[in-house]
Amino acid sequence: MAGGLTPTATLPRWPRRLGGLGLALGVLGLHLLAGNEALLRGRFGGDLKDSDLPRRIEVAFVRDLLPSATTPLAPAPAPAAKKPRRLPAVAPQAQAASQPAPPEPPRSVEPTPAPEPAVDAAERVVQAIPEPAASAVAVDDAASATAAAEVPAVAASAASAASAAAPPFAWPPSTRLSYVLNGNYRGELQGRASVEWVREGSHYQVHLTALVGPSFAPLMARRLSSDGELGEQGLLPRRFDGEQRVGFSKRQWTLHFNERHITLADGRQVLAQAGAQDEASQFVQLAWLFTTQPQRLVVGQAVDLPLALPRRVDRWVYDVVGEDQLSLPFGPLPAFHLKPRRPGRGGEMTAQIWIAPTLQYLPVRILIHQDEQTWVDLMLERAPQQEAPK
Repeated sequence: MAGGLTPTATLPRWPRRLGGLGLALGVLGLHLLAGNEALLRGRFGGDLKDSDLPRRIEVAFVRDLLPSATTPLAPAPAPAAKKPRRLPAVAPQAQAASQPAPPEPPRSVEPTPAPEPAVDAAERVVQAIPEPAASAVAVDDAASATAAAEVPAVAASAASAASAAAPPFAWPPSTRLSYVLNGNYRGELQGRASVEWVREGSHYQVHLTALVGPSFAPLMARRLSSDGELGEQGLLPRRFDGEQRVGFSKRQWTLHFNERHITLADGRQVLAQAGAQDEASQFVQLAWLFTTQPQRLVVGQAVDLPLALPRRVDRWVYDVVGEDQLSLPFGPLPAFHLKPRRPGRGGEMTAQIWIAPTLQYLPVRILIHQDEQTWVDLMLERAPQQEAPK
C-alpha cells in the first residue's frame, strides 16, 4: 500500500505544518493517533517537574541483536500427538497450519524486496477518533466475551496443554530499536524515532522518542514513557507520561493505573480492563504475547489489545493478514503484517505493524496511513541493540 504513495516535491513553510506534525507523531505507535488537537491545546494538565517523574532505569546497549536462524514454533497439541507416531503425512499439514514454512524465510538468499524502507506517512490535523468506531469495537468485544464465556473449561484445558509444552518464558534483555521516519503531510517529512525497553528485576520501563527535523534542532518532538511491573500476563503499567514539543510550545500529560481504575489525563477515572496497555507499553506487550503464544502469529489469526489513551480506554483488534519480506539495512527479514480491524472512515487514520519472529517478535515496521497525501512510515534503520547478558 505504501508503495503507491508519492511524496510532494514542494515543501510548504514549516510554521503552517507544525500542528500537523504533532498529529503525525501522535500516531507514531500502533495507535499514537491518540495525540490529537486536545494535546496541542493543553487540555491535559500542566507541566511536570523532572522530580515528579519515575527514576529512569539506566542501561548500556553494547551488542547488536541479529536475526535467529529459525522461527520458534508454537507448542500446539497437534505436534505432540504426532511425535510417537511419526506420521509424515500429518506433520507437514500441522506445520503449515501453525506457521508459513518456518525454515524457508531465513534460507531465502534473494527474497523479493519489500516497499522502500522509508516513506510512509504523517497525519493531518483531525479531531479525535470518532466515538462510533470505538463503540462498534466495544460492542463486538462484548459479543466475543459472551461467546468465549460459554467454553471456559475447553479454553482452560487448551491453555494448560500449551503451557505444559512451552519452555519457561524469560524476559529479553533491555533493548533499543532505532527507526528512520519518512512520510508526507503537505510536503515531505523526515525524522528519527526510537523505542527503548529497559528493566531491573520485575520493574520495567518503555521509552518512545520521535523527532521531526534535524536532531540538533527538531521542529517537533514527542516522548512517551511507561513505567510498571512484569506479571504473569505480561506488562502491568502503573504510570504513563507523555510530552510533546512543537516549536516553543510544550504539553505534558499523565495516566495512572491500578488494579481497579485507570486515571485518564483529564483526571477522570474509568474501570481498568485486564491486560490494558498504554501507548508505549503496547509494543513490548505484543512481543510478549507472540513469544509466549507463537501460534497466534499465523495468517488468519487475530489479537485484541485494550489500550489506555489520554481520554478513554479503547480496545483494538488486529488481524494477521500476511507475511512479507522486508528489505532492511542488515539484510532481508520475514515479518508478519498486522492490520487493525477498525474501519478507516473519512478522516480516520489506521496504523499497521510488522512483527519479526526471528528478531524476538519485535516491531520492525510501523505504518500510519490516512490517504495518499497523509502518511508516515517507520522502518528499522539498524539491528536492534541490547545490553550485555547478566
